Amino acid sequence: MANPPQVETVTSGADKAKLAAAVLLLIGALAAYYGLSKQGALVQWASLIVLLAAGVAAFFMSEHGKALIAYGRDSSREVKKVVWPTRKEATQMTGYVFAFVVVMALFLWMTDKTLEWVLYDLILGWKR
Repeated sequence: MANPPQVETVTSGADKAKLAAAVLLLIGALAAYYGLSKQGALVQWASLIVLLAAGVAAFFMSEHGKALIAYGRDSSREVKKVVWPTRKEATQMTGYVFAFVVVMALFLWMTDKTLEWVLYDLILGWKR
């Protein structure tokens, strides 16, 4: 058996620093929000939004952020390739599913009642 290829994740010190900065900015945003409660709501929310935006920007400048953006672009490209059913096809398939559910429900109900009759009435002799 061949060994599967090893996947190596290479992260540079700068990338780790960007991620650490993003985390520190997010923590700073929460600390600023609660620490500036006496300054008024406008200052609180402004500091929260600015620091959160800076943290998100720092994350998206890192390799993990760039990979997330690439994943989103690839996903969007794949969704555009999907052949979606027409309204008529979707309605027909929904009807088939509902019909199958009703048939299965009736089958299971009849099976349950048959087993109940066999066990309680015929075998055990319990009449209700």
